[in-house]
Amino acid sequence: MNKIARVVLAVGAYIAFIVLVNLLFIPQNLIEGVTQFTTTSWMGTLYLANVIVGFVFVLRDYAQREIGHKVLIATALAGIPVWYFAGPELAAASLIAFMLSEMTDWAVYTFTKRPLQSRIFISALFAVPVDTLAFQHLAGYLTPAAFVTEVVSKAIGVVAVWYLLKLRVGNAEVAAAGH
Repeated sequence: MNKIARVVLAVGAYIAFIVLVNLLFIPQNLIEGVTQFTTTSWMGTLYLANVIVGFVFVLRDYAQREIGHKVLIATALAGIPVWYFAGPELAAASLIAFMLSEMTDWAVYTFTKRPLQSRIFISALFAVPVDTLAFQHLAGYLTPAAFVTEVVSKAIGVVAVWYLLKLRVGNAEVAAAGH
């Protein structure tokens, strides 16, 4: 796949998923045919978006690999349809949270000289709780259930990417040693 196609795919998927996840937080879902999953327990309300939001971080890592920290522009662009469909409060909460976590990622990527899979893992230790706490607080969704579920969801996505990159780097090292 050529560079332009990789950029379009990575950045497009990142933007689309930001919009989708934010739409899933709307109590009366605006997407016809998509069921809004919510459950309420002693820990508070849990939305489907709390469960699947981890994929946004995985997609951001791929978009960031393709366009660097210009991924902030993609985050801002995703805010336009979120603002339109979900309203200014949810859009502002989402954009502020993504920007804070991206700045956390920037610090890790800039100041550590570790391999990509290590930087993804280290940045997640800081960026995931920052993003989750900021978004849920600003959007009014902060409950123990939502916070824990989102952090775990994001952690699963990050560990999956870390593992896939580790396999890829391991296979490249094996192939290089064979020549």
